[in-house]
Amino acid sequence: MKKSSQPTPAAGLTLTDKLQRGDLLSAGCPSRVVLKHITSRWGVLALMVLDGETRRFSELRRLIDGVSERMLAQTLQWLEADGLVKRVAYDVVPPHVEYSLTPLGQQAAQKVRALADWVEVSFPDVLQHWNKTTGVPQPAEADSEAG
Repeated sequence: MKKSSQPTPAAGLTLTDKLQRGDLLSAGCPSRVVLKHITSRWGVLALMVLDGETRRFSELRRLIDGVSERMLAQTLQWLEADGLVKRVAYDVVPPHVEYSLTPLGQQAAQKVRALADWVEVSFPDVLQHWNKTTGVPQPAEADSEAG
């Protein structure tokens, strides 16, 4: 097999290239913050629920079963700060706030939906592996370590 003469993605990049693209494998890469926000358990679920929809906070909380009000608010703030979620507050009583995805958020939602779909389809295989091992994670255990 002939070796490619093209450099590997990390090799041959200038510092400017790395700064513009990001270097997620580097501990100091600021892109890791965005990765954390998007791929956190609540980030993934919020992006999925907002994909193609505008929703109020209470509706999001109802649809994302198990998320606390505090965690949902924090997740939405992170995603808004990253430019993925648009928050519109209406000056009415009682307060009315709507959330939707920005074009950048729509792109991210498509990516995490593909991952979530893979998880759902592959879960029987994962479950089969869990059943072969002695340490089968229980939902409460798995939740305490994730997202």
